[in-house]
Formats: sequence, C-alpha cells, structure tokens
Amino acid sequence: MPAHFVLVPGAGGMASYWYRVVPLLEQAGHRATAVDLPGDDERAGLSVYADRVIEAIGAGKEAILVAQSLGGFTAPLVCARQSIGMLVFVNAMIPVPGETAGAWWDDTGATPARIAAAERGGYEKEFDVDTYFLHDVPADVAAQGEDEQRSEAQIVFSEPCRFAAWPEVPTHVIAGQGDRFFPLEFQRRVARKRLGMDVDEVPGGHLVALSNPRGLVDQLLRYL
Repeated sequence: MPAHFVLVPGAGGMASYWYRVVPLLEQAGHRATAVDLPGDDERAGLSVYADRVIEAIGAGKEAILVAQSLGGFTAPLVCARQSIGMLVFVNAMIPVPGETAGAWWDDTGATPARIAAAERGGYEKEFDVDTYFLHDVPADVAAQGEDEQRSEAQIVFSEPCRFAAWPEVPTHVIAGQGDRFFPLEFQRRVARKRLGMDVDEVPGGHLVALSNPRGLVDQLLRYL
C-alpha cells in the first residue's frame, strides 16, 4: 500500500530542502509532501510549525513523519495531536519533554562533540556553512539553494517543546556517517539516552537529503 511521507525541514523551514527526495519517493509509488515552515517569522513558534505539518497530513489521515535537524522539535507536538504511522528522525535534534531548542545544545553536549570531531577529522573547529553543511553537497545543488535560504527566528529556540512522552509508534533514527554538525557518535549517544535505540547509518553529511538523496530514500523504504 502506498505510504504518505510528510517531510519536515530543519532550521529556516524551507520545503525545498527535500526537493531531491520527493521525486524518488514518488517514483517508488508513494506520496511525499515537503512542508514549508515560517522559519524566519518571529511570531511563529513550534505550535505554528505543528499546525502546518498537521495540515499537510490531513484531518483523520495517517502519515510517516520524517523530521530533519531542528524539525525534531516539531515532531513530538505533531505526534501528540495527530495519528502517526511512523516517526523517523534524520540528523535530528531529539528533545525531552519541556526542553527548549536553545537548551538542547548544552543539555546534550552538542557543541563539544562537534569540536572534538573536528579535531579528530582535521577540519575547522569554528562553524561555517561550507565546512559543516555543504562539504559533501554537489556544487550545483548547493548553488541552486542559495537564493532560498532563510534564517531561523529566535522564538523557536526559547519555546519549550510541550509534550508528555514519545508516542508508541514505530520510530527510527537515521544518522549521516559524515555529519560534521551532529557527529555520528554524538547522534548514537543521544538516541540511546533519549529514545533507547540505535541509529541507522547512511553515507552523507548533515544535509543528507541534498548530498545523498538516494541513500536516504532507500533507508526510508526499508522501514515499510
């Protein structure tokens, strides 16, 4: 039976992040909806993001929810209000109830983990987009998205993620083997501590939907 994949982007909220994934899912016979979020709107917080995702799913419908990076903070709010057939995190920020996205970095030790990985890997420890996000994205793909970038509003980092517990639905965590922003070992640790599960690895960096869409889609389809 065809599934409906609802794809939630990370910071900035651009649905276009998923433009290489959507056609591959459709070619496999499934429906795919990339949600556009008002990432640069200081009046729109996590609850507004959840509204947009629920609207994309449709009233009374069920979907496979795929959350990238900061999208991990929207996912539990959707699950609390909507029937979800499956939840998949992709290089995601996995929250605990009541946590803010701003506190998540210290709570998980994300920045020290990133710096330690840079020291081991021999690349720049100071964050920059090319080093941490675009290092494995094809140049033509990166260039295509330059004009569509949006900054993320600060409101999302200060709003608590209000949910009681993770839903009892099949849940998976996908981690890019070459993610420099959330290194693989860091993602393994967070997934085990917060969800009690291991990650499924795919080749690619933090923006794996751009750098390795086929590998990501193949992994998503294995869950069906």
